Amino acid sequence: MPVNVGTIDRGARIVLGLALVLWAIGLIPGVQPSIWGWIGVVPLATAFFGSCPLYSLIGVSTCDKQV
Repeated sequence: MPVNVGTIDRGARIVLGLALVLWAIGLIPGVQPSIWGWIGVVPLATAFFGSCPLYSLIGVSTCDKQV
């Protein structure tokens, strides 16, 4: 799998993924837990591996240009 997720993109995916998983398990005060929060596993996985299959399909990369 080619690395196509840059540093800022990776950080945003981690924050979003953690927020969604916390929502799923009910750790956000005042917010009803939802099964939909488990979709947060996807951005966490793509951040961990540094590769986004959708980016590969459409030819996008947020990594710094390599010389």
